[in-house]
Amino acid sequence: MPCLPRRLFLLSAFAATLMAGPAGAKDLPMRPVLTLEAARSIASAAEAKARAEGWPCVIAVADSDGLPILVERMDDAAVPAGVDLAPGKTRTAALFRRPSGALEDAINGRRPAALSARGFVLMRGGVPIGVGGQIVGAIGVSADTPEHDEVIANAGLAALVR
Repeated sequence: MPCLPRRLFLLSAFAATLMAGPAGAKDLPMRPVLTLEAARSIASAAEAKARAEGWPCVIAVADSDGLPILVERMDDAAVPAGVDLAPGKTRTAALFRRPSGALEDAINGRRPAALSARGFVLMRGGVPIGVGGQIVGAIGVSADTPEHDEVIANAGLAALVR
Protein backbone atom coordinates (compact mmCIF):
# COMPACT_ATOMS: atom_id res chain seq x y z
CA MET A 1 0.00 0.00 0.00
CA PRO A 2 2.62 2.55 -1.00
CA CYS A 3 -0.10 4.84 -2.42
CA LEU A 4 -1.75 5.42 0.96
CA PRO A 5 0.59 8.21 2.18
CA ARG A 6 0.13 10.06 -1.14
CA ARG A 7 -3.66 9.71 -0.89
CA LEU A 8 -3.60 10.97 2.69
CA PHE A 9 -1.50 13.94 1.60
CA LEU A 10 -3.92 14.77 -1.23
CA LEU A 11 -6.93 14.42 1.07
CA SER A 12 -5.26 16.63 3.67
CA ALA A 13 -4.47 19.27 1.04
CA PHE A 14 -8.03 19.14 -0.27
CA ALA A 15 -9.46 19.46 3.25
CA ALA A 16 -7.20 22.44 3.99
CA THR A 17 -8.40 24.13 0.80
CA LEU A 18 -12.04 23.59 1.77
CA MET A 19 -11.47 24.92 5.27
CA ALA A 20 -9.77 28.05 3.93
CA GLY A 21 -12.96 28.93 2.10
CA PRO A 22 -13.40 30.63 -1.23
CA ALA A 23 -11.69 33.90 -2.03
CA GLY A 24 -14.09 36.77 -1.57
CA ALA A 25 -14.50 39.86 -3.69
CA LYS A 26 -12.77 41.82 -0.93
CA ASP A 27 -9.60 39.82 -1.67
CA LEU A 28 -9.46 40.90 -5.30
CA PRO A 29 -7.29 43.88 -6.27
CA MET A 30 -9.17 47.07 -7.09
CA ARG A 31 -8.21 49.40 -9.92
CA PRO A 32 -9.49 52.73 -11.15
CA VAL A 33 -11.53 52.75 -14.36
CA LEU A 34 -11.77 55.48 -16.98
CA THR A 35 -15.44 56.43 -17.25
CA LEU A 36 -17.27 57.84 -20.25
CA GLU A 37 -17.67 61.11 -18.35
CA ALA A 38 -13.92 61.33 -17.72
CA ALA A 39 -13.20 60.40 -21.36
CA ARG A 40 -15.52 63.21 -22.49
CA SER A 41 -13.71 65.71 -20.23
CA ILE A 42 -10.35 64.63 -21.63
CA ALA A 43 -11.55 64.84 -25.24
CA SER A 44 -13.22 68.20 -24.61
CA ALA A 45 -10.02 69.71 -23.20
CA ALA A 46 -8.01 68.29 -26.10
CA GLU A 47 -10.52 69.70 -28.59
CA ALA A 48 -10.41 73.12 -26.91
CA LYS A 49 -6.61 73.18 -27.28
CA ALA A 50 -6.79 72.07 -30.91
CA ARG A 51 -9.44 74.70 -31.66
CA ALA A 52 -7.50 77.47 -29.89
CA GLU A 53 -4.37 76.66 -31.89
CA GLY A 54 -6.17 76.16 -35.20
CA TRP A 55 -5.20 72.49 -35.46
CA PRO A 56 -8.37 70.53 -36.34
CA CYS A 57 -7.83 66.86 -35.63
CA VAL A 58 -9.20 63.47 -34.64
CA ILE A 59 -9.21 62.63 -30.92
CA ALA A 60 -9.70 59.15 -29.49
CA VAL A 61 -9.89 57.96 -25.90
CA ALA A 62 -9.66 54.28 -24.93
CA ASP A 63 -9.73 52.21 -21.75
CA SER A 64 -6.74 50.38 -20.27
CA ASP A 65 -7.28 47.48 -22.68
CA GLY A 66 -7.05 49.82 -25.68
CA LEU A 67 -10.77 49.51 -26.44
CA PRO A 68 -12.35 52.75 -27.67
CA ILE A 69 -14.52 54.81 -25.36
CA LEU A 70 -14.95 57.63 -27.84
CA VAL A 71 -13.63 58.95 -31.14
CA GLU A 72 -14.21 62.53 -32.25
CA ARG A 73 -13.41 64.02 -35.65
CA MET A 74 -13.32 67.79 -35.71
CA ASP A 75 -14.61 69.62 -38.77
CA ASP A 76 -11.83 69.99 -41.34
CA ALA A 77 -9.52 67.53 -39.58
CA ALA A 78 -6.15 67.90 -41.28
CA VAL A 79 -5.53 64.21 -41.97
CA PRO A 80 -8.51 62.13 -43.18
CA ALA A 81 -6.62 58.96 -42.17
CA GLY A 82 -6.74 60.29 -38.61
CA VAL A 83 -10.00 58.39 -38.06
CA ASP A 84 -7.84 55.25 -38.15
CA LEU A 85 -4.61 56.70 -36.77
CA ALA A 86 -5.91 58.36 -33.59
CA PRO A 87 -7.63 55.21 -32.25
CA GLY A 88 -4.55 53.19 -33.24
CA LYS A 89 -2.27 55.54 -31.32
CA THR A 90 -4.61 55.32 -28.35
CA ARG A 91 -4.60 51.51 -28.41
CA THR A 92 -0.82 51.46 -28.76
CA ALA A 93 -0.27 53.78 -25.79
CA ALA A 94 -2.75 51.87 -23.63
CA LEU A 95 -1.36 48.41 -24.35
CA PHE A 96 2.34 49.33 -24.31
CA ARG A 97 1.77 51.49 -21.20
CA ARG A 98 3.91 54.27 -22.70
CA PRO A 99 3.56 57.08 -25.22
CA SER A 100 3.37 55.88 -28.81
CA GLY A 101 6.15 58.39 -29.53
CA ALA A 102 8.54 56.21 -27.49
CA LEU A 103 7.96 53.44 -30.01
CA GLU A 104 8.52 55.85 -32.89
CA ASP A 105 11.81 56.82 -31.26
CA ALA A 106 12.73 53.14 -30.91
CA ILE A 107 12.22 52.33 -34.58
CA ASN A 108 14.07 55.46 -35.65
CA GLY A 109 16.88 54.73 -33.20
CA ARG A 110 18.36 51.65 -31.63
CA ARG A 111 15.35 49.30 -31.81
CA PRO A 112 14.11 48.88 -35.37
CA ALA A 113 12.80 45.46 -34.31
CA ALA A 114 9.83 47.37 -32.84
CA LEU A 115 8.55 47.46 -36.43
CA SER A 116 7.57 43.83 -35.94
CA ALA A 117 4.81 44.95 -33.53
CA ARG A 118 2.05 44.42 -36.08
CA GLY A 119 -1.28 46.14 -35.62
CA PHE A 120 0.07 49.08 -33.64
CA VAL A 121 0.57 52.69 -34.68
CA LEU A 122 4.19 53.57 -33.94
CA MET A 123 3.77 57.32 -34.35
CA ARG A 124 3.63 60.24 -31.91
CA GLY A 125 0.28 61.30 -30.52
CA GLY A 126 -0.78 58.46 -28.23
CA VAL A 127 -0.34 59.07 -24.50
CA PRO A 128 -1.31 56.74 -21.64
CA ILE A 129 -3.62 58.03 -18.91
CA GLY A 130 -2.45 57.15 -15.42
CA VAL A 131 -4.29 57.37 -12.12
CA GLY A 132 -2.72 56.35 -8.84
CA GLY A 133 0.22 54.72 -10.59
CA GLN A 134 -2.02 52.58 -12.84
CA ILE A 135 -2.77 53.01 -16.53
CA VAL A 136 -6.53 53.46 -16.93
CA GLY A 137 -6.56 54.30 -20.62
CA ALA A 138 -5.00 56.50 -23.28
CA ILE A 139 -5.68 59.43 -25.55
CA GLY A 140 -4.63 59.48 -29.18
CA VAL A 141 -4.58 62.46 -31.52
CA SER A 142 -4.04 62.83 -35.24
CA ALA A 143 -3.65 66.46 -36.30
CA ASP A 144 -1.22 68.01 -38.79
CA THR A 145 2.17 67.35 -37.16
CA PRO A 146 3.50 64.91 -34.54
CA GLU A 147 4.35 67.80 -32.24
CA HIS A 148 0.80 69.16 -32.42
CA ASP A 149 -0.57 65.67 -31.78
CA GLU A 150 1.35 65.46 -28.51
CA VAL A 151 0.47 69.01 -27.41
CA ILE A 152 -3.23 68.33 -27.95
CA ALA A 153 -3.08 64.93 -26.21
CA ASN A 154 -1.29 66.42 -23.19
CA ALA A 155 -3.90 69.19 -22.98
CA GLY A 156 -6.50 66.46 -22.74
CA LEU A 157 -4.58 64.72 -19.97
CA ALA A 158 -4.40 67.94 -17.99
CA ALA A 159 -8.22 67.93 -17.74
CA LEU A 160 -8.11 64.75 -15.67
CA VAL A 161 -5.83 66.37 -13.11
CA ARG A 162 -8.11 69.36 -12.55
